[in-house]
Amino acid sequence: MQEDFIVNAQPREVQGKGASRRLRRAGQVPAIVYGGHADPQNVQIDRFELDKHLEHESFYSHILTIKTPDGEQQAVLKDVQRHPAKPLILHVDFMRVVAGEQIKMHVPLHFMNEGGSPAKKAGGVIEHLANEIEIVCLPRQLPEYIEVDCANLELDASIHVSELTLPEGVTPTALQHGDDQAVCVAHKTRAQVEPEDEGEAADGADAGEDESDED
Repeated sequence: MQEDFIVNAQPREVQGKGASRRLRRAGQVPAIVYGGHADPQNVQIDRFELDKHLEHESFYSHILTIKTPDGEQQAVLKDVQRHPAKPLILHVDFMRVVAGEQIKMHVPLHFMNEGGSPAKKAGGVIEHLANEIEIVCLPRQLPEYIEVDCANLELDASIHVSELTLPEGVTPTALQHGDDQAVCVAHKTRAQVEPEDEGEAADGADAGEDESDED
C-alpha cells in the first residue's frame, strides 16, 4: 500500500548562506521546488516534519505533494544535502512532475527469497552489488521499489538488470546505455573455498615427497 506524503512548506523570501544558517537555527530547512515548466520556488520546511518523512524509504521514490499557501504541486525528491559531520539537513531539492512527461529516478531494490535459494541451501552467500537502480517512467508508473527474486539463484551465478521483473512502463537507464549490470551474485564462503586450496597444497607437497623418495 502506497503512502501519501504531504510536505508543508512556506515561501522563502531571503536567500544566501547567512539567511540559510538563520533558518536552520530556527528549526527550518531551506529547499527549492523546480521544473515542471514553472519558475523555481524557494521554500522552507519544518526540520522535524522533514526528518520524519526522511525516515521512510518510500519518501525517496514517491510522488509527493508540496503544500504551500499558494496551493499544492506534485513533485519528487531529487537531492538531500546533509552536513558532513552533524545529523543536520542543509538543503533539499524537489522537482515538479508533469503527468504526461517521463521522469528519471533512483529506486531501491528489495532482495526477496534469499533464504530459500539454491545458493543459500548450498551454504553460499549472496552479495548485493547494488542497492538501487535508475529508471525512467511516467509519474503514475513510478514504483516505490523493485523486487529482486533470488529464489532460483545458484552458486557462482548472478542476477542482472535485464532479468528483473519491472512494472509496466518502467525502463532501467542502464539498459538504454547497453550496461546490463549485475545487482547481486552468489558465491561460496571463504570457509568453503580454503579447504580446497589446502587440499591442493597438500597434494603438491605429497608429490614433492614422492619425487624425493625416488631420488
